[in-house]
Amino acid sequence: MLSPGLAFADRTFDAILFDMDGTLISSIEAVDRSWALWAREHGFGEDFRIAHGTPARSLVERLVAPEQVEAALARVTEIELSDTDGVRVLPGAAELLASLPRDRHAIVTSCTRDLAAVRIAATGIGAPEVVVTADDITRGKPDPEPFLRGAELLGFAPERCLVVEDAPAGLASGRAAGCATLAVAGTHTLDELDADAHASGVDAVAVRVNADGSLTLVDRRP
Repeated sequence: MLSPGLAFADRTFDAILFDMDGTLISSIEAVDRSWALWAREHGFGEDFRIAHGTPARSLVERLVAPEQVEAALARVTEIELSDTDGVRVLPGAAELLASLPRDRHAIVTSCTRDLAAVRIAATGIGAPEVVVTADDITRGKPDPEPFLRGAELLGFAPERCLVVEDAPAGLASGRAAGCATLAVAGTHTLDELDADAHASGVDAVAVRVNADGSLTLVDRRP
């Protein structure tokens, strides 16, 4: 595994596209509680688990009949919106975001717009100018559309953007979009994540803003 400083030593980026859950904030406990309740209501067993980083609609479509999708999706959304207990900002996330120009970073999340707003408010990290949610796209991660949309809204070529993610689906999405990828440990271990570089978390990296506005990634840990 290469550290960001080594992997990107000779590269600069125009923007950074961050996943949210598991990368900038932790909502794993709330997510697991919400889906466990939904699963019990729909007759699934106690061993029910979800794949973190995948849009709720994609998960629901795999689990219920087509005519039940909208009602089932509305129910899990209702549950998630009401549960922010334990949702917290991850170490270094607030500081890293604050160090970046507002027009040089975005959040690209599989959450719905309302759920993203609730979780951002619960952690107090502050939303950047560009937040791409499940409501803004037609195909979620691992399709490249979410990160292509994020790059487009910021006004940069995806090949000049860095994706920071903690889930296989998100990293596959960023790679398919043509972005460089940085994996951080969150909902998965680093050994499970295929990326250009790896870091234990966003607190392990810093960003230097260059004179031309481009960004250089720097290791904060040896």
